[in-house]
Amino acid sequence: MLPAIFGLSGPALTGDERALFQSVDPLGYILFARNIDNPAQVRALTDSLRGLSGRADLPILIDQEGGRVARLGKPHWRLWPPALDFAHAFAVDPVRARAAAVLNYRALALDLAAVGITVNCAPVLDVPVVGAHDIIGDRAFGEDPAVIAELGAAVLEGFEQAGVVGVIKHIPGHGRAQADSHLALPRVSAALQDLQRDLQPFRDLAEAPMAMTAHIIYEAWDDQHCATLSARIIGDVIRDDVGFDGLLMSDDLDMKALHGPIASRGVAALQAGCDVALNCWGRIDDMHGLAEELPAAGPECLRRLAKAMAPVDAAPDCGDTAVLQMELLTLRDALLADL
Repeated sequence: MLPAIFGLSGPALTGDERALFQSVDPLGYILFARNIDNPAQVRALTDSLRGLSGRADLPILIDQEGGRVARLGKPHWRLWPPALDFAHAFAVDPVRARAAAVLNYRALALDLAAVGITVNCAPVLDVPVVGAHDIIGDRAFGEDPAVIAELGAAVLEGFEQAGVVGVIKHIPGHGRAQADSHLALPRVSAALQDLQRDLQPFRDLAEAPMAMTAHIIYEAWDDQHCATLSARIIGDVIRDDVGFDGLLMSDDLDMKALHGPIASRGVAALQAGCDVALNCWGRIDDMHGLAEELPAAGPECLRRLAKAMAPVDAAPDCGDTAVLQMELLTLRDALLADL
């Protein structure tokens, strides 16, 4: 198995993609708006990917956070509230807000499960600070690390009830960045005690099945390498200090925070300690380059993958998705009515 998660170029597999994927068996795939037309088409696409791999629990990822980060949308799918809405409700009534969050994210995950998507790149556990870039903004569950952790746990609980795996991101924290790592390499000069505050939600949810790194330099830990490419940050901070032993994927290798050929970026991420290299854009030459340069997935990667995907194997039969969603959302709205 190749320790890479690949994007696809369009709504159906091309001949070149099919040949490559059959040959190298990527660990998983990620879908974007360019891959999505309607529910039947998405289901056919995910079924074709599973057919190539022979793995019923194949990781097929998407970014469906709610709010402004949503790959499934109208007219075929409903819109979901941003994370910050639940933080506002939590300030009024923590118990009801958390319960509403579980219902909301379970209902959201049913959309994914119905079309064969098994992994959602959420929740965002970043702790925003005043003056930081707004790339996180309302994607975060407020600014209190304890609240972020509590609502992040609710997200993971809701996902698991629908048989979908969550990915905590962007470890060790994107909330202080002054730039969007899609466009530039941020540097964070905060003191160690401030970075410890940012780590708290990740530490509280260290048992999460998967996590995604941040392409950010944290000068107090490693002033030369961003977290994705830093053996010190991945080993000492993410694995040892935070205690995360789940499947660790890089953020997208194509982001402008990184430099050099895509294959070299992937190799560097794995050498630093990432389990999986994430390559989102579905460019066949880049995927061939990664296939040629990356080593086969090692035993620790495979162990973490099997543990992470266990909820998919154990997922209950949800029956009529639309009916169950309406029941969940009715309960959610009742809990939020006065908040």
